[in-house]
Amino acid sequence: MVHEGALLESQTLRASVAERTEALDKVKLLSLLPDGLHVTTRMVADYFEVTERTVNRLMQRHREELTENGMRTLRGSELELFKRDTLSLFPESYPQPRSNLALFTRRAVLNVAMLLRDSDVARRVRTYLLDAEQTGRAAPRTPRPGPGPRAGSGPVDESVVRSLIAWLDERIAQSVAEQHARHPSGFQGVDETLVRRLAEETVRGVIGRTIVPLLNQAIESQREVRRQLAENEAEMIQLRRVLREHEAAGSMAALDAMNGREFERHVAWLCRRDGCAQVTVTGGHGDAGADVLGYTADGRRLVVQCKARTPSSSITSGDVQGFIGMARLEYKADVALLVATAPFTRDALLMAARHEVTAVHRGLLEAWNNGAKLRVLE
Repeated sequence: MVHEGALLESQTLRASVAERTEALDKVKLLSLLPDGLHVTTRMVADYFEVTERTVNRLMQRHREELTENGMRTLRGSELELFKRDTLSLFPESYPQPRSNLALFTRRAVLNVAMLLRDSDVARRVRTYLLDAEQTGRAAPRTPRPGPGPRAGSGPVDESVVRSLIAWLDERIAQSVAEQHARHPSGFQGVDETLVRRLAEETVRGVIGRTIVPLLNQAIESQREVRRQLAENEAEMIQLRRVLREHEAAGSMAALDAMNGREFERHVAWLCRRDGCAQVTVTGGHGDAGADVLGYTADGRRLVVQCKARTPSSSITSGDVQGFIGMARLEYKADVALLVATAPFTRDALLMAARHEVTAVHRGLLEAWNNGAKLRVLE
């Protein structure tokens, strides 16, 4: 069986078991914040029975990987909102963060378990993960009917994976035997810490020279997908909270109650719902920049500006003119959407039509929000 220290050295091995978050509760119950999704740095430290400083140092060394697995840092208005809606419900007297707060999903906590060396709890989680994987590989499987595999269309043949694992186990056993031969009297009387260090060095040496260079190539193709999923998860949590608070008032009332940032996230979600890809919320540019960027299903460049205004106000031709220059000249947009919670004036609609800008006025926005698709995105 592969030594648990292998997870410390190979990011690809960690990625292969990143979904097995049930391992956390198998070893020790993980307490969550009232939102049922996150834990704080202090809660991570308590779970692994280490200091917060240890967790913070780990975050600095592996921030990118932890972020890919769901860790994020709240600041500014987002932090104030989280303190009000979640930390205020925490049963303990939690010290209120001043400027930022790191949050971990269960997946991110599992990632910490696979990176943290000096924790008995983390070591037990790693051991459980590899034991479960070994049991899964040893269990007989009934082949599913279907067409045979096509070259380049599926995962590597399972026999290749099994052979690779068997070869790795053999190399580790050989290296351990060599270490034992150097100490004819055996390991009796040798400090336990030294024995552990020798074992870990053996595993790291074998994996580092052979398996890691091959496996790390696979992880590159997954990073962008994970980053996008983490971003989508954060936006969906925020949107569910807002819509839940205002659902009694009706669909447009919920949109009217959103602030500018919440409205941008909701429009980004509508774009993704209609098949757009690589959709990101840029925001923070006021009236002079794009709020949402992405690509339509057929690959056209999408640029969106969002205007969360009161229903009694209106979008003027000046608003449209400013957006046209920005979308076409600065962002080279193929599809330009100006989305507003207010109606457009007649001149604004005419100008948008002349310059092939889709004016998503209040009426069209309501239909889009209720499930209709924008033709320009099809």
